[in-house]
Amino acid sequence: MGYVAVKGGTKAIEASIKRLKYERLKGQDSIHVETILATMRGMVDQVMSEASLYDPYLAALAIKQAEGSMEEAVFLLRAHRSTLPRLYYSQTMETENMFVERRISASFKDIPGGQLLGATYDYTHRLLDFQLIEETKSDIEQWLSEYEQEVNCSNPQEEVIYFPKVVDYLREEGLFETNPLENTPPDDITKKSLQFPASRSERLQVLTRGQTGAVTSLGYASLRGYGQVHPTVGEVRVGNLPIYVSPPTEEESEYEDDYYIGEVKLTEVESFVPVMKQNNRNKKELEFEIGYGICFGQNETKAIAMSILDQCLDHPEAPYPTHDEEFVLLHIDSVESTGFISHLKLPHYVTFQSKLDSVRGVKQEVEKDEN
Repeated sequence: MGYVAVKGGTKAIEASIKRLKYERLKGQDSIHVETILATMRGMVDQVMSEASLYDPYLAALAIKQAEGSMEEAVFLLRAHRSTLPRLYYSQTMETENMFVERRISASFKDIPGGQLLGATYDYTHRLLDFQLIEETKSDIEQWLSEYEQEVNCSNPQEEVIYFPKVVDYLREEGLFETNPLENTPPDDITKKSLQFPASRSERLQVLTRGQTGAVTSLGYASLRGYGQVHPTVGEVRVGNLPIYVSPPTEEESEYEDDYYIGEVKLTEVESFVPVMKQNNRNKKELEFEIGYGICFGQNETKAIAMSILDQCLDHPEAPYPTHDEEFVLLHIDSVESTGFISHLKLPHYVTFQSKLDSVRGVKQEVEKDEN
């Protein structure tokens, strides 16, 4: 593909950047980063997930700078991420240690520890709330005071409760295969280019960084019929997971000696996918496989779709695009896809003129033959 350098356009580019700032400020108002952080948690979580950088404040800043454009905000945050030094790798996180704030199962009505609905739009009416137009700070403070008083009265003593995993009880019954512990260090696609066939750690990393809409769309495609993977959600859990790193002077350390450096909010999904397999008697029987999804923040739709695609990519022999890892993994990255589409706006003078010359030449030859 040929390109030519654009000369003499510096003033035009500077004017374009000034015009961009004018469009952001012409309403003579500005949204504070703290406001985005406090009121747009879904958007903040989505940007962090696709940028693969957990920093709510910087995600909110990227959203402000991008004027709400998700693809631009992700691009900004990934660009910033690439400048940061990588000092440590965390210890393996066990999601059983998550401080759960939402936990549901579509597979069982009663699960060990109980269902915890938490904060979700799943049970709300999709009707515009026009009262939000007149919402004031005093209204917010009053509602928060009443709600906190209600919560404190109903839960006078707070205690940390760890919720068991639903799938563990099914494994105890022998209904799910128990895989041996895999301690191989995961591959990192941000340090080494993705190659095929991809390892499962690479697939999961691409999926969790994938554009939310793209992952959801391909998951829906598989669910709808291109592969016909129809799982039952075994468990969705949303909560904060503590992060530990080993002391810098020791190669290996006991868990008690690790440093706690903070926590991240995650959404984790384990889906149960029915499959037909041949048993020892060469007869087909129904079994279940697990599809796994996890991403930063509360983004349940993406995590569920990710769990569908995870199971799909474990079966590359199926003749569907959603089971083709090259098709899936190379087309869901938000920065790669939007960047390549956006590059079409750049000058293509040489290639287009070459094609025009070819078309003109053909037409001239046709006219000569006709005459």
